[in-house]
Amino acid sequence: MLEICRSPPRVTRAARGHAMFLLRASLIVLLLLWPRPSAGKKKLYIGALFPMSGGWPGGQACMPSAQMALDLVNNRSDILPDYELELIHYDSMCDPGEATKLLYDLLYTEPIKIVLMPGCSGVSTLVAEAARMWNLIVLSYGSSSPALSNRQRFPTFFRTHPSATLHNPTRVQLFQKWKWTRIATIQQTTEVFTSTLDDLEQRTKEAGIEISVRQSFLTDPAVAVKNLKRQDARIIVGLFYETEARKVFCEVFKEKLYGKKYVWFLIGWYADNWFKIKDPAINCTVENMTEAVEGHVTTEIVMLNPETVRGVSNMTSQEFIAALMSRLGGKNPEETGGFQEAPLAYDAVWALALALNKTVAPLKAKGRRLEDFNYNNHDITSEIYRALNTSSFEGVSGQVVFDAQGSRMAMTLIEQLQGGSYKKIGYYDSSQKNLSWFGNDVWIGAGPPADRTVVIEEYRFLSQKLFAAVSVFAGLGILFGIVCLTFNIYNGNVRYIQNSQPYLNNMTAVGCMMALAAVFPLGIDGHHVHRSQFPVVCQFRLWLLGLGFSLAYGSMFTKIWWVHTLFTKKDEKKEKKKQHLEPWKLYATVGVLLAIDFLSLMIWQIVDPLHITVEKFTKEAPKEDLDVLIQPLLEHCSSEKMNTWLGVVYGYKGLLLLLGIFLAYETKSVSTEKINDHRAVGMAIYNVAVLCLITAPVTMILSSQQDASFAFAALAAVFSAYITLVVLFVPKVIITTVSGSPMRRLITRGEWQSEQQDTLKTGSSTNNNDEEKSRQLERENRELQKIIQEKEERVSALRNQLAERQALRNRRRPSSGQNQNHNTPPPSSQPDPKSLLPPPGYPNPTTDNHALPPSFSNSSNLYPADSKMSRNHCHNSQIPLLYK
Repeated sequence: MLEICRSPPRVTRAARGHAMFLLRASLIVLLLLWPRPSAGKKKLYIGALFPMSGGWPGGQACMPSAQMALDLVNNRSDILPDYELELIHYDSMCDPGEATKLLYDLLYTEPIKIVLMPGCSGVSTLVAEAARMWNLIVLSYGSSSPALSNRQRFPTFFRTHPSATLHNPTRVQLFQKWKWTRIATIQQTTEVFTSTLDDLEQRTKEAGIEISVRQSFLTDPAVAVKNLKRQDARIIVGLFYETEARKVFCEVFKEKLYGKKYVWFLIGWYADNWFKIKDPAINCTVENMTEAVEGHVTTEIVMLNPETVRGVSNMTSQEFIAALMSRLGGKNPEETGGFQEAPLAYDAVWALALALNKTVAPLKAKGRRLEDFNYNNHDITSEIYRALNTSSFEGVSGQVVFDAQGSRMAMTLIEQLQGGSYKKIGYYDSSQKNLSWFGNDVWIGAGPPADRTVVIEEYRFLSQKLFAAVSVFAGLGILFGIVCLTFNIYNGNVRYIQNSQPYLNNMTAVGCMMALAAVFPLGIDGHHVHRSQFPVVCQFRLWLLGLGFSLAYGSMFTKIWWVHTLFTKKDEKKEKKKQHLEPWKLYATVGVLLAIDFLSLMIWQIVDPLHITVEKFTKEAPKEDLDVLIQPLLEHCSSEKMNTWLGVVYGYKGLLLLLGIFLAYETKSVSTEKINDHRAVGMAIYNVAVLCLITAPVTMILSSQQDASFAFAALAAVFSAYITLVVLFVPKVIITTVSGSPMRRLITRGEWQSEQQDTLKTGSSTNNNDEEKSRQLERENRELQKIIQEKEERVSALRNQLAERQALRNRRRPSSGQNQNHNTPPPSSQPDPKSLLPPPGYPNPTTDNHALPPSFSNSSNLYPADSKMSRNHCHNSQIPLLYK
């Protein structure tokens, strides 16, 4: 409850311009105070406590001011004509302990005091709380504590000094004028400031203004100032005494909590040069302090009437200041304690005198007189209370009126420190709620700063270049899928296509196209659609990816599952070879997988539908020197139990992928005509599984990075679809469309002649060297072709020799028949027409484009039994390959 002493306040601004009134005021004082006979007047005693020393030596100016008013009252014939007021005063030193002793002396020492006049808030609290026990009225001239407005605790207390809470309506009015809705406070931990701040908090709450930071300190404000800086306080109300104000602003300078971004509100009763006074308690220079306090705003109770009006004392405020300075003997007002409150002490005496004067008639009607007052007389106290409560007059401090709590109603002066000196920028009358604004406020920046760092919300959108690039790939993939699907349908009558289960391949192509189509909603965000339409995009993402995966991967998984089921059990291998794979089983398997996904997605959408959520990131400062921060935001598709649903879906599909990898590995050596592309399916499953198992956790980790997350998810879908389509369909396109391919003739005409090919049609082979054998046969084929070419050249040479010998024989043939018969070759040497036929398995020479000459028939006898062909032991099944 103790009020820490205040330093000498500043009121010299009103006094300095009126030095010309000194002489005139001195003459007026001499006339008014000229002693007159007081014979027959009864004395009424006032017990006063003036703090002539101590923390706030306000009595230095207030006591001379009160004495001057008392002399004027005693010289008035129209005010208390039968009485004379006398002041009995002591020095309380602004100390409640000392005041307790002095109060005892006042009460228990003659004469009886009719009224008590304390000064400081702490002293006034003590006196007012005890005065009720002695039926004494207390009239204070220098107490501002809001706690003294409690009528239950202080029922007989009045004060001409307005309550400190009178600053708060003015502050709230200024907050609203400058459109501030967020403020901070820092206070010294004393009762007067705590009560003031509680009142301010209530008023700001009613006005819709938030006190975001509330700091307090006892002696060292360093930590409190740092907290203000850390919590981004901009509009700061400071409640502390002058000595602590210097400590606060030294810390403010160190923390750079001043400048164009900040506004400080201080109490206005500090001395004009309070920040220039050298204080050993701080380590900041005058220049530092001047820089830190520039631009702050003060609210100050108007204690001196700014208008030139003669009040009840027949003196203007300017004349009063001149008279007071004359009485002080020319002392510097800045060095005189209580100079600012002197008008309040002056008007307090006049308020008391007028109230006592008003009680004379009512008391006389009751047969009582003021001189009959004693500490047990409640009636006289009630009359004085009633008279003070209804007081209203024009004093040198302005209109003197008391509210229901006994506090003075007054206007508030608003000043701003501009260029090192205070300038009046307005007045506020809280009783009339009228703000008089001069419009000369000056700001370091372009205008009043913002009450907080302006946070600009900025949504993060997907890179449009990335989206466009991936969309092009996805679009080309969809066209490629359409081509593959069309090819598969068009060539459905081709035996090789029929043996690859084309309907399952069609499902795979459709699923890949759906997965590729999901790339587009994956890249659509608030940049493309309105926020209200975003949940629809979320549903498209979910359904296209879910059903696309079920169709594409489900159809491949079905193939590899049935291949494993039918052809990998050794004990039942022979029986399985004879079984026929019914297509409806394949379609039923795909249908089951598709139904599971469809039901799970439907339940998810009904129970916990997807909606838009916004993720906030750490605020970022722009590169420019602006008083703003960027709040990055990112939109997500989410639901209330998103993690649970993702865990179920990822768990099920992850097991399906792992099982697919296992089945593909188990069937890698199986060859079957029933599903002749199962090895390509296995390769596709490997790639899809690896991409999905890597992408799913990575996208969850990178969900806050929209570009990376989209790139991983979209490219995984694109690559999976491309790899699947290429692996499954491109070999089929090559095999069925390349002109003149022997494989095409074999597949389309069904010319599976050899025993080895018959085996592949009905069963399975576990030989891992099929490809190596095929390459070996091709090499042998080329070698045999070379041998055949050499033999044909040899045959051609022999034919030429035979023709020459035949011609020579014809020239030597004799004319006699005997010789003719003798030289005729034997019948066995004539060529047999059957010898002109090719070996078993060769094409007929008459139908082959490379038919041999007729004389080639004799070449059959040129190959001995141990010829090159016999040495190579060619099997009959190799002959179709050799004759090319």
